[in-house]
Amino acid sequence: MTDLNEIMKQAKQMQEQFQKAQKDLANLVIEGESGAGLVRVSMNGRHDVVKVNLSDALMAEEKDVVEDLIAAAINDAVHKLEEKSKESLGGLAHGMKLPEGFKLPL
Repeated sequence: MTDLNEIMKQAKQMQEQFQKAQKDLANLVIEGESGAGLVRVSMNGRHDVVKVNLSDALMAEEKDVVEDLIAAAINDAVHKLEEKSKESLGGLAHGMKLPEGFKLPL
């Protein structure tokens, strides 16, 4: 069985790595798009939309089409950010020698 002190030491290291990864993610900017690039949305790691770019060609479209494309671009950015988050945070517990059946809430 793994020593509890060793688990606590590893948990502290993991917490520090997790905090660094969260900070790095907060500074990350992801771009989502829709309509083959007619709408581009930039979103930071805190899920704040920081920029919206609409193609001039889109201005001739109906309002509901534009609204749908904006929503789709935001959703694309959110999904990309979630994937990046999983990549960055998901592997933090890898390598910890935890007792069999012990799971971390990540």
